[in-house]
Amino acid sequence: MKIYKLFLSCFILLGVASCTDDLISVSYSDINPSIFPQTEADVEAMVNTCYYPLRGGYGSGIHSTSETGIQYINDLTTEILHSRGSAGMQYDLSTLNYDPMSSYLTYFYDEYYNRISQMTLTIDRIQESGVSDELKEKAIAEVRCARGLLAYELYDMYGPIVVAPLEILKNPLTEVPLARLSQEEMVKFIEDDLVAAAENLPDPAEADYGRFSKALAKMIHIRLALHEKDWDKVIELADDIIGYEYFSLEDDYAGMWDLDGASKSQEVIWAIPCNYEGTSENQWQLMVLPPNYDPKGGWATVQSTWWFYDTFEANDSRKEMLITEYTGTDGVTYNRSNPGSNMNNGPIPLKINEDADRTTSLTTVDIIMYRYPDVLLSKAEALANSTGTPSQEAMDLVNEVRNRAHLDNNQLADYSSLDDFNDMILTERSHEFWCENGQYRADLIRHGKLVSRSIEITGSEFANEYKEVYPFSLDRISEGKGEFIQNPGYY
Repeated sequence: MKIYKLFLSCFILLGVASCTDDLISVSYSDINPSIFPQTEADVEAMVNTCYYPLRGGYGSGIHSTSETGIQYINDLTTEILHSRGSAGMQYDLSTLNYDPMSSYLTYFYDEYYNRISQMTLTIDRIQESGVSDELKEKAIAEVRCARGLLAYELYDMYGPIVVAPLEILKNPLTEVPLARLSQEEMVKFIEDDLVAAAENLPDPAEADYGRFSKALAKMIHIRLALHEKDWDKVIELADDIIGYEYFSLEDDYAGMWDLDGASKSQEVIWAIPCNYEGTSENQWQLMVLPPNYDPKGGWATVQSTWWFYDTFEANDSRKEMLITEYTGTDGVTYNRSNPGSNMNNGPIPLKINEDADRTTSLTTVDIIMYRYPDVLLSKAEALANSTGTPSQEAMDLVNEVRNRAHLDNNQLADYSSLDDFNDMILTERSHEFWCENGQYRADLIRHGKLVSRSIEITGSEFANEYKEVYPFSLDRISEGKGEFIQNPGYY
C-alpha cells in the first residue's frame, strides 16, 4: 500500500476537506472508546493518523522542508545553511540569537508535544479494542515507533519534555500541571518505545515503502544512543541493522534524490513519499532556488556557506548538488566572484532533483530521512570512542562511505588520536548528511563544536553553550504553574 493512500485515509479520518494550512486534527479524547475502534479498518485509520505529524506538511508536519520543519531550522544553526542577509529568523538561527520570544523556534514544541499524548491514547484505544492480538501488536508497534521518533526529535531540540501519563490523559477535565521528565526518565521513555517497536515491526525487506520497519526503530535508537554517548549500544544496534543483509550503498549518491530515487534505493532506511497534491509535500526547491533561476526559480530563503563548501575534497561527488554557478533568467552568470544576493554567503544547496517539469510549486521528490551510511559512520564513531583509540575496523567503515563518494581511503596513521578521528568523522557526517534530516546539529553538539563553529563562521556575539537546547515558549512555562521549568540561560 502506498503511503500517499495512507495519508489520504488519515485526512478522511480527521474530517479534512482539502490540503490547507489550517488542518485541524481530531483529539481521540473526543471519541467514544466503546464504539471506536471496532474493526481492522478502524485500527488502521488510527495508526495512519500517527504518521500524520511526521509528514512533510507545511505547518502540520515536523519534517516539512520549509521553515516549519526541523531540518531547515536545525541546519541553519550549523555551517550547512545560512541566511541570505543579515537580519531575520534565518540569520538569528545562524548566529544562535534566539530566546523564549522566538516563536519560529518554540513553535515545534508547542505544535507537537500534544501529539505524543494523542499517540499514548491511541495505544490504549487499540489495546482495548476487540481486534486480534496479532493486529494489535503490529499496530501498536507502529504507533510506538512514531511516538519514539517524535519524542526523540523534541528531546534532541529542547531537552526533556512533558510526557503526560495515561491516567491523566483519560481524565481531561482534571487540571494537573506537569513537570518535564528527568533526563533519565526521558531517555528510558524513548528507548522503551523503540525497543518495543523493533520487536513487532516488519523486517526492512518486508516493510511497505514509507512505513516503519525494525531497521528504522533501531536507527532512531542509534541516534538516541549517540546523543547519550552510549557507545556500546550504538555498536549493538548498528550490528543488528547490518545483520539484516538488506541495505547497501548506492553507486550514485545524487540519484537518491532523483524523482523516484528513494523508492528504488537499497540504501534508504526511511523516506517520506511526496506528491503534487501536497498529501506530503516537498518544497526544498522553493527554499533554496533564486527567483531568477532557469528554468524555474524559488524564494531563495537560505544558502549554504563557502566555509562548508571549502571543506570538501575536490573530487567528492557529494558536493555536486551544491550549485556554485548558474546563469539566471536575466542573462547574468552568478558565482562566487559575482554572487549577487543569492550566493553571497555560499552555494545553492539544491540536494534534490530540481524537477523542472513540476506542475506546481511542490515536487514529487521524496523526503529522505535516514540512510544506511548513518549506520556505518555511527558504528565507526562508537568503536573509536568506546575504547578511546581509533581502529582499522572503524576506519574501514569510514572508507566504505568515502569510496562511494569517489574518494581515496583515509589512513589510520593520519588519525591515530581520538580527537583527530572524531574531527574527521564530524566532517564526514556533514558531507554525507547535509540538508537531509537536521541531525548534524546534534553531531556538532556531541563533539562540543556547535558554539565555536557558529563563532568561527558568523562571529556571533550571541553564541553560548546554553543555546545547545532551544527555549520553550512563555505560554508553556505559564501553564506549568511552577512545575514546568525553562531551560537554563533563557530566564
